[in-house]
Amino acid sequence: MTVTTEAGPATAPPRRRRRGLPAVGILALGVALLLAVTLSLTIGANPLPLDELWRAVTGGGTSETRFVLVELRIPRTVAGIAAGVALGVAGALVQAYTRNPLADPGILGVNAGAALAVALGVALLGLHGPQEYVWLAFLGAVVVTVAVYLVGSSGRGAADPIRLTLAGVALGAVLSGITTGLTLSNPDAFDSMRSWNAGSLLSTGIAEMVPVLLLLAVGVILAAFLAPGLNSVSLGEDIARSHGANVVGIRIGVIVAVTLLAGGATAIAGPISFIGLMVPHAIRWVFGVDQRTIIALSAVLAPVIVLLADVLGRVIIAPAEVPVGIVTALIGAPVLIALARRRKASSL
Repeated sequence: MTVTTEAGPATAPPRRRRRGLPAVGILALGVALLLAVTLSLTIGANPLPLDELWRAVTGGGTSETRFVLVELRIPRTVAGIAAGVALGVAGALVQAYTRNPLADPGILGVNAGAALAVALGVALLGLHGPQEYVWLAFLGAVVVTVAVYLVGSSGRGAADPIRLTLAGVALGAVLSGITTGLTLSNPDAFDSMRSWNAGSLLSTGIAEMVPVLLLLAVGVILAAFLAPGLNSVSLGEDIARSHGANVVGIRIGVIVAVTLLAGGATAIAGPISFIGLMVPHAIRWVFGVDQRTIIALSAVLAPVIVLLADVLGRVIIAPAEVPVGIVTALIGAPVLIALARRRKASSL
């Protein structure tokens, strides 16, 4: 049916398709996530055919197959899903709050704080692996994010997206310089940090991840509660206030959620780049600007990309491996450039 108005003809069917598009997206991305999980469990230096994988899951198979699956592949896959969900949702929150489609969680200093804390742990405490410094990385992310908020809130005027962004970029640059100086001062001591610092899913076990996973769940739930208010904030704080939104509460909620999500993801897998930047940007281009849709679909698409990048890193120079953070950077840079060149995708 066609309806004619003063602005010109408008057709109802496209609007119906638009309303149903997020549901179709969830279904398609859910299938893609299932496929990515299957590939993550089967592909690697020791390939596991689907029949062997099924026997191992049901308690059969050889001891070697069960060891590869339970001790290596499952923790790695869980780490990829957790890090992907956290980075995708954190990126959506930061972009909505700062009203900048090219923002990512790193602008709040999360990665720099986690890396500095790990560097100090290696230099001063003699830590040697991700199992030992996962909580130190999370603590560093929390401390630096709080510091960024305090710096952005000091002086005249309240903290706003621009002040927080400038504070995060400045403080992150300083901390990154300190971290680089520490690592160069004693390369042998920091050898264990290299894989984590490149973004890796390989060395974190389930036992170390469980407490962090609980914090990530809190961050995702908080993001879901913030999504309706972020629809108003994305139009500007004055408009949000006129809609009755609690701008200060949303600001604090975003800082807490991003700290939990990006800090936890960095603690588990190291600083994985481009996921929090690229995924919400792509979702917004395809599905529109409703923050509820962007956050929900980012939570599904991001782990798909992380897992597929990890699988690609296992086979691209087999039997050696490329850390997932390097693969996401190689994939993400050209994709992001292509998206940014589209006028519709470059604005909120």
